[in-house]
Amino acid sequence: MKYQQQVLQHKNQLAFLGGVLISLAFISKLAHFTTAYSLFMALSAIIGSLPIFILAYQALRVKVISIDLLVSIAVIGAFLIGEYNESAIVTFLFLFGSWLEQKTLAKTRLAIKTLTQMAPTTAFVIKNDEISEVDVDDVEIFDQLLVKTGGQVPVDGIITSGEGYLNEASVTGEAKFVHKEAGATVFAGTFLENGTLQIEAQKIGEDTTFGKIIELVEEAQDSKSKAERFIDRFAKFYTPFVLLLALVVGLISWNLSLAITILVLGCPGALVIGVPVSNVAGIGNGAKFGVLLKGGEVLDTFSKVDTFVFDKTGTLTAEKPTVSGIYNYYGDKAENLRLLASVERQSDHPLGQAVIQFAALASYLPVEKTVVLKGRGIKARINNHEVLVGNAQLLQEAGIRIDAAAKDQSYLQESGHSLVYLAQDGKLSQLLGIKDQVRPKAQKTLAQLTQMGVKNLVMLTGDNKKAAEIVGRQLGITEVHGELLPAEKADFITKLQKNGHKVAFVGDGVNDSPSIALADIGIAMGNGTDVAVETSDVVLMNSDFTKLVHAYALTKKTVWNMKENIAIAIGTVAFLLVGLIFGYIYMASGMLAHELSILVVIANGMRLLPFKVGKLDSYQVSNPTEVLQ
Repeated sequence: MKYQQQVLQHKNQLAFLGGVLISLAFISKLAHFTTAYSLFMALSAIIGSLPIFILAYQALRVKVISIDLLVSIAVIGAFLIGEYNESAIVTFLFLFGSWLEQKTLAKTRLAIKTLTQMAPTTAFVIKNDEISEVDVDDVEIFDQLLVKTGGQVPVDGIITSGEGYLNEASVTGEAKFVHKEAGATVFAGTFLENGTLQIEAQKIGEDTTFGKIIELVEEAQDSKSKAERFIDRFAKFYTPFVLLLALVVGLISWNLSLAITILVLGCPGALVIGVPVSNVAGIGNGAKFGVLLKGGEVLDTFSKVDTFVFDKTGTLTAEKPTVSGIYNYYGDKAENLRLLASVERQSDHPLGQAVIQFAALASYLPVEKTVVLKGRGIKARINNHEVLVGNAQLLQEAGIRIDAAAKDQSYLQESGHSLVYLAQDGKLSQLLGIKDQVRPKAQKTLAQLTQMGVKNLVMLTGDNKKAAEIVGRQLGITEVHGELLPAEKADFITKLQKNGHKVAFVGDGVNDSPSIALADIGIAMGNGTDVAVETSDVVLMNSDFTKLVHAYALTKKTVWNMKENIAIAIGTVAFLLVGLIFGYIYMASGMLAHELSILVVIANGMRLLPFKVGKLDSYQVSNPTEVLQ
């Protein structure tokens, strides 16, 4: 066993040695040293066949008839009939092809390797007014850290003091500087180009955004697509079929050389390597441009999506809506706002964050017995008062009249505001109008998706219908549904699927998680909740909505690339068999063509690495494939 491991570890060196011996053989032939020619070829065949024989033997031990077995039988047969040159060339080309596959897969995995190398290793911790450099693994949540100009942010955190420009290319895929100051969030792995920051650690280690990127990309590149699973099943039947075919041809023709040639030419090397190269290269490209695609199966399914369903707040609109109207009906206005903000601190919903930012309080009231009612709001107890914060449905279910707010409610809804009500001890106390700002370039992004062949753009939101319709008209959404509970959103997606649509749902919050999980493809905004990110199939890092176009185009391009490689592989085998029948192809020339086909599918797969979406403005729905050229 130890001997086998040593041989396999030095497989590439043996291939190189075999190549040198073949070169010496041809030099000897030119010098008319026939014996030396045969000797060098025989030595090359023996040395090159060792790792191939071992791999074939190991596969047979677990009852698998592998491609290595085909080559092993062919090499032994050629050697026995004195075709040392054929044996030597076949083993060298097979090992050389294996080396090429390894190098190519390593290159296509460069994105994840680069990410890993960019991971921060140390941090400057501030304790008792003293600064000390520690290993990043020793940083704890809530530690105060110092980041200097040119330094790397070691963890996800919030800036407590200072300001500066950060390069967030490792997280967003965009090499541009972002200005951040106190209160802003920073991500591990990003670089501070100038300025000095003091940050409070919020997420550390694998829980950071950067850590999750690495973990998700590693998992995705190791997963298999439908095409890869088909090829695995195909190889199990194909290899025995080629063995049987060679045996039958040999018995009928009594031509051992022909039977051996069939074994060699029947190796589906390009078919085996072509799809994984496309899969890994596509996922690597996505990681490079700030799109995490969780596996080959996601690539295949996403490419077939014809309906996109969007949440509104934090997805189609900017993640930081603002309070632009406040109306008080009972109690002190300032105290009511303090109550409202204290309760909203228990939620990560964008509307709640808008309230907290608007209130800008130095301290908050202690909140007890918090109950989150999905799609409606929060029920809590503060200073022995029963407090409700949420939408109109929440108050109506509690039997609280909101007639006093009818006029204000109507005005806010007609002007596109989302509404947040506050009630305490059974009485309506306050109403806030929160205005969503449509994401920059959202309209253009949706138009591009339509140009690429998407049939339906749907908005599902828990906010009021009028506000949703205003946003929908502004963005060109084809179908808008408001005032929906999470379960109703999920039911709508199920209905679309039953009607034959492939559905992608794009969202960012806890309320979106059921829909993200239920859709054929769940897409989470990278700054969304951990639940949404974990249950999704695709993550748009840094919540860059425009990356949705790149993700969709990339999956279509990758799947098409896989099909091209399969066609090249099958076409090569067919060409070689036809050439063999008509006497134009022999073992050495056939093996050369076989290895060249592997090079072709590898080169074709690697075309995905620099892929970018072209300009879409001039393309029509009827011709969506042109955008992928």
